[in-house]
Amino acid sequence: MAEIVYMPKLSDTMTEGVVAEWHKKVGDKVESGELLADIETDKATMEFESFQDGTLLYIGVEQGKTVPVDSILAILGEEGEDINALLKDAQSKSSSSPKTEEAKVEESIVKTPEVSTPVVSAPVAQVAESNSMTDGRIVASPLAKKLAREKGIDISQVNGSGENGRIIKKDVDEYTPTASTQTQTQTRTIGGAEAFTEEAVSQMRKVIANRLAESKFSAPHFYLTMDIDMDNAITARKSINESGDLKVSFNDFVVKASAMALRKNPKVNSSWLGDRIRYNQHINIGVAVAVEEGLLVPVVRNTDLKSLSEIGAEVKELATKAKNKKLQPNEWEGNTFTISNLGMFGIEEFTAIINPPDACILAVGGIKQVPVVKNGQVVPGNVMKVTLSCDHRVVDGAVGSAFLQTLKSMLENPVMMIA
Repeated sequence: MAEIVYMPKLSDTMTEGVVAEWHKKVGDKVESGELLADIETDKATMEFESFQDGTLLYIGVEQGKTVPVDSILAILGEEGEDINALLKDAQSKSSSSPKTEEAKVEESIVKTPEVSTPVVSAPVAQVAESNSMTDGRIVASPLAKKLAREKGIDISQVNGSGENGRIIKKDVDEYTPTASTQTQTQTRTIGGAEAFTEEAVSQMRKVIANRLAESKFSAPHFYLTMDIDMDNAITARKSINESGDLKVSFNDFVVKASAMALRKNPKVNSSWLGDRIRYNQHINIGVAVAVEEGLLVPVVRNTDLKSLSEIGAEVKELATKAKNKKLQPNEWEGNTFTISNLGMFGIEEFTAIINPPDACILAVGGIKQVPVVKNGQVVPGNVMKVTLSCDHRVVDGAVGSAFLQTLKSMLENPVMMIA
């Protein structure tokens, strides 16, 4: 019996999805666990496997199109099965729902005239004719497909130079979009004095905009800034990195010190839930990572139970996955506190917007050598500024200040973290 496959919700923040690539076409046999399509979410491009056996009878979303979660993605059933009644029933249910939901469903279903043949096929995205097309299939190496996905290239637009027109890695590396395939448009005045470019907002950027706007305008932010003497941390890091293969960064020190400070100041490790406050007993620190399309926050779980070396290795691995859009949902969900570090970009001080559902986020600036007073004398010192953004509904000034004092103590006496 035919069953509808809906656009899955692949992350806690996902409201829409893009079909980056179909791996099957109408009429193909599909086995349970077999790759059906690649779905681009707001955070990553993920492989979507079929949960059932059958024949692909209907494709409801064109490749490259954006549709809401729970839209009709495809229909699987027995070969030759009539699915007109199933489609009519799905459309009648959507028409009885509120107008906004009806609009979503209409966007998600590719309309086709009713036909009498057993298999109904929705038109898949039109692609440029090239020597890489064989019976409607795109002939490309797995590496070329993977590289195209990572670069955001529609592989159907790439001409293949391999055997029988097969698209290979070299073709993707050398691909240059034509004017008709670029998502950017350029407008220039007659005199040529002004120019601008526009490009469609990516799924990631949409979610970042919505979540941060919601956080900024719903959570009453206040900010606490503190100077931290990093002389001892510099010495400790140098000794650790010179002692062997183990390499740690100043950011690793901040992550570890934050985790230990959260253990001593548990009210900072909390969330506002509207009618109640959640005080998390576990400590999962999100580490903001800049990627091409915006910002991702992979999560180091149980951070307070991990050593500096374990934190360093995990952060490095997660950052690489984030930049390659390979993060899995369990790697970006569940944060209880977030750190955003712009010190490596030469930023001395900044404030960050709280990353929901956290109650606080720590903004970390760079280490700067400045004159400081020690033992009554002015001497060179290495100072790092940190700013804690707090949700005043959850964290009061005294609570946030106590956290920063503990953090300062840890970073100024790093032996407390590695003892």
